Amino acid sequence: MKVILLENVKRVGSIGEVIDVKRGYARNFLIANKKALYASKENILEVEKIKTDLSKKDNEKKKEAIQVSEQINGKEYSVKKLSTENNELYGSVKPTEIAKLMQEKNKIDIKPSMIQPVEEIKSLGKFKVKISLHSEVDAEITISVSSADTIQ
Repeated sequence: MKVILLENVKRVGSIGEVIDVKRGYARNFLIANKKALYASKENILEVEKIKTDLSKKDNEKKKEAIQVSEQINGKEYSVKKLSTENNELYGSVKPTEIAKLMQEKNKIDIKPSMIQPVEEIKSLGKFKVKISLHSEVDAEITISVSSADTIQ
């Protein structure tokens, strides 16, 4: 299915580009999240007209993402979780939990979908977490997991 991108999408394409993607991806993700339009002749002409506005908006989003990245890049956040004697957690630290933690500490609103743990956080220790703020801007934080209590 051919669609026209309304914003830069990582590993897919850039603004105004007409790309061919699978129908489900186009309908369920790109069009549903207003990241693309069906590639009809009318839509192609319309996107050509508003391409500069879209680029400006994308640049503003990128600037905001860079500012957020500067605030959080390299920071360490600590989480206390219940653990077993051999330092394994009951459950794991999820992206939603990390997003709430960042909201409380830095008042920065980050969607859990932007958070990509390098590996699943299921034990005590320090873990690197990548945060994708924009298609071209990433930040990396460290999550330090310590034991709240040990259960026998």
